[in-house]
Amino acid sequence: MTQDNTALETRQRAGETEKMTVNVGVVDLGQVDLLVQEGFYSNRSDLIRTALRNQLALHADVVKQTVARRTLTLGLQHFSRADLEQAVASGHRLNVQVVGLARIANDVTPDLALAAIESVTVLGAFQASPAVRRALSGRIH
Repeated sequence: MTQDNTALETRQRAGETEKMTVNVGVVDLGQVDLLVQEGFYSNRSDLIRTALRNQLALHADVVKQTVARRTLTLGLQHFSRADLEQAVASGHRLNVQVVGLARIANDVTPDLALAAIESVTVLGAFQASPAVRRALSGRIH
């Protein structure tokens, strides 16, 4: 199982972003637009991403402590077919717990996923084929 917990991996790369909708009041929105108009930010999304990163940096120690306490993987965790076959062969079922992105390779069959994975908890995004997602639907928390 490949896991990379470097600071660079915790930042999203192009193509690995998720859309998030934020409702704000009209006064806040007007102030955002004013800052964009004045050139502080290139667009609304730039301001929101910057504010989000600043808040995450402010709470970085809490995140690190919680990840360690709850034995979560921070960043990207990719499961290949070989990873899951190895888990089945060893008789060990996986409890996937990720803050970031958990990805199951496209060549993993639903039967293999069911045999290898006990549970899936992802705070962020979970990528798997539709068939594997359906098979694991009762194990995704």
